Amino acid sequence: MKDADTRPDGRLRHAIARAKAGDMNALQFLYVRYADDVYGYVNSIVRDTHDAEDITQDVFAKLLTAIKKYEERTVPFAGWILRVARNAALDHLRSRRQIPCAEVRLSDAGHDQVASDRLSSLRTALDRLPEDQREVMILRHIAGLAPGEIAVVLAKTESSVHGLHHRGRGAVKDALRELGAAPVTAVA
Repeated sequence: MKDADTRPDGRLRHAIARAKAGDMNALQFLYVRYADDVYGYVNSIVRDTHDAEDITQDVFAKLLTAIKKYEERTVPFAGWILRVARNAALDHLRSRRQIPCAEVRLSDAGHDQVASDRLSSLRTALDRLPEDQREVMILRHIAGLAPGEIAVVLAKTESSVHGLHHRGRGAVKDALRELGAAPVTAVA
């Protein structure tokens, strides 16, 4: 039988326990494992890469003290850290003053125009979704969380997450079709 520390779950549990004790190497392990997920989720909320980077760094900087509040039996760590990140992103949005300004673009030189158009269409389709459906779609397809984990992060039931996901996928599919960006499928 494997030692608990060599299994992914055991390694994570061990890292969390060490981080709670103040071990900086354990915090680094958690950062390496979860920073991209936190950044992607925060960026989907604040929609600004620089702000998302700052918020992600703040989440992990505060993790040394915040991790002491984490209890494994109540929430999986991935769900807990994303909930912390969501709260930080929402706090950031609440504190930010809205200042109207024109969007400035210098050039998209060097980027594949087709990929850029598809990404733009996908963003437009996601923007058309109600916020709760958009959050479920991002957590499911970008952060890669399971419906049960999403339910924990959003404080919803798993069945409501399934419903939001189903409606969100249908709405995105319809929006992409309307924008002329629906996936092409071969007919047999």
